[in-house]
Amino acid sequence: MGIMRQAGSLALAGIAALALNACGRSNVDGDSVVLHRGNMAEPLTLDPHKASGTWENNIIGDMFIGLFTEDAAGETIPGMAESWEMAEDGLSWTFSLREAQWSDGEPVTAYDFEYALRRILTPETLANYASVLYPIRNARAVNTGEMTPEDLGVRAIDDRTLVIELEFPAPYLPGLLTHYTTFPVPRHVVERFGDAWVQPQNIQTNGPYRLVAWRASNYVHVTRNELFWDNDNVCIDEVFYYPTVDNAAAERRVRNGELDLITDFAGQSLPFLRQQVPDYVRVHPYLGIVYFSFNTTLDKFTDARVRNALGMAIDREFIAENILRAGQIPAHSFIPPGVDNYPGTARIGWFDAPVEERRRLARELLEEAGYGPNNPLRFTYTFRATGDNPRIAPVVQQDWQLIADWVQVDIQVVETQIHYSNMRSGDYELGDGGWIGDYNDAYNFLFLAETESVPMNYTRWSNEEYDTLVARANRTVDADQRGRLLVEAEQIMLDDMPYIPIVYYVNKSLVNPRVTGWEDNIVHIHRTRWMCFSDLEDGSAEG
Repeated sequence: MGIMRQAGSLALAGIAALALNACGRSNVDGDSVVLHRGNMAEPLTLDPHKASGTWENNIIGDMFIGLFTEDAAGETIPGMAESWEMAEDGLSWTFSLREAQWSDGEPVTAYDFEYALRRILTPETLANYASVLYPIRNARAVNTGEMTPEDLGVRAIDDRTLVIELEFPAPYLPGLLTHYTTFPVPRHVVERFGDAWVQPQNIQTNGPYRLVAWRASNYVHVTRNELFWDNDNVCIDEVFYYPTVDNAAAERRVRNGELDLITDFAGQSLPFLRQQVPDYVRVHPYLGIVYFSFNTTLDKFTDARVRNALGMAIDREFIAENILRAGQIPAHSFIPPGVDNYPGTARIGWFDAPVEERRRLARELLEEAGYGPNNPLRFTYTFRATGDNPRIAPVVQQDWQLIADWVQVDIQVVETQIHYSNMRSGDYELGDGGWIGDYNDAYNFLFLAETESVPMNYTRWSNEEYDTLVARANRTVDADQRGRLLVEAEQIMLDDMPYIPIVYYVNKSLVNPRVTGWEDNIVHIHRTRWMCFSDLEDGSAEG
């Protein structure tokens, strides 16, 4: 898909008043202050109950706000929740909501939250991300159709009081409640328009911005929601989000002043960018991991020896230092460093062995599993079209084929959104992926391997001991004991290798130094409501 084509002629034509002058580009179009954001990929949806990508979150989180939200530093702060109380056993939370309105003037109530959480867990909604809400009492049973939405442990007491009951104590609940799966939706709009409620002419929002236009493969345009409760402290009036699949083109657009920021760039460009636009470059640790997934429903990948062999053969150091080249660290675990209340001592057993020794051992494991010249191992590796992924693919293809000439690998690039859709449906053999923590807790990574987390468990791997340990950990109040149980579970997963950890992410952004309110943070969430332009703040916008 030629994602950047027509961007100048269509998106920028509507804002032709933005010109280059003696002070550089002005972001004032008439009376509006406009921000142009590169946004990695084209969103498949702007419905918070059907989204699953960070690029969708960037837009949805500017339009909707849940009980909690993020500040400029990515820290959890109150959103719609004005105050809250937790029961002594940690299983019930009561929230008092602030007075707020939807963008059409209707009040935002606790009943909107009750309706939203029931809606996302209703099987007919087909929410890919529903399993992230399974800590809520009966959420899993509702999502599988075993119980009705009315059985969900969420109830509105009155317009401004909401109670959420949990299956187990979840001290990370405020962080989870920043996630778009927990956002309210306007019941009066959804019930009237059905799935069409998110179309620009229908949608109503409770956050700083509301949707104006969505031009597929071109841009999404939002404008200030004047009824947002904190509207007086919002600087940016309009935002255009552009899909920026082509990193090189996106980097040029930032340097040329067409985009104010992008949230990813090619690692090999880092030295050039630091030389050309040093004040734009932002590189920072990120709560995320790049991994590969096996489809363990396929006969060729049911054997842990095969999965470990393919994991062993990958030269992570080469990928990090020569392909990515932006400070990524080869991953020896599935959970990245920096997770709160987690010892992080689980480790891939063969990680420290030299790569040549690992490939020799990989060959032995594959031979033990029955592969060889008379029974070659053949599979297709599919990968995302964005970022550095197309450059990594031929490297890992060669890594695997260096095990033996009877390991035969085809590689195939797939548009990012379609790639993830294929993995959720199990329509792949071995595929790449990335996971960014939705909240700072180890469970947000380990739930991806629980048996009942399909479709987010792309691998379809199932291990009873693993599931039992995670369940025990989730019912353990003591943080140290909980951490030890989760480490034990992670070690089981690493030994069985349904996912191959590759590298820990760093976030890489180019941000025009005129943009204020951008703070590097581990979750890489940057809400537009905190941003402005320095030359507007100091009154020098006209140059």
